[in-house]
Amino acid sequence: MRYIEKIDMKNLAASTSQSKLILYKRALIHFKTKVGRQLDSEAILEDANCTKVCLYLSFVLLLASVGFELTGIGGIDSVGAILIAVFAFREGRESFEKAHGIECRCD
Repeated sequence: MRYIEKIDMKNLAASTSQSKLILYKRALIHFKTKVGRQLDSEAILEDANCTKVCLYLSFVLLLASVGFELTGIGGIDSVGAILIAVFAFREGRESFEKAHGIECRCD
């Protein structure tokens, strides 16, 4: 419990803000998916999936930040950074795989 006494108010405010963003992103995913299904729009559904990945990244960031703040163990923050890098790499690879062989129609 001694760690809770030394929590910086600035970090607490950032964690609270990040928590709110997670809730907003969850609602955004819900409504994008709902609208995408109603309009039968693959683009909107893919955007909802992209937002879902953003939600995962936000969640990892929040857990790493709170974990570090409560324990002071720098490794927790490092693991969070590695997880974020892995998510970003996977998403980038998936984007390139989807785009492979598609001609650019940017006129």
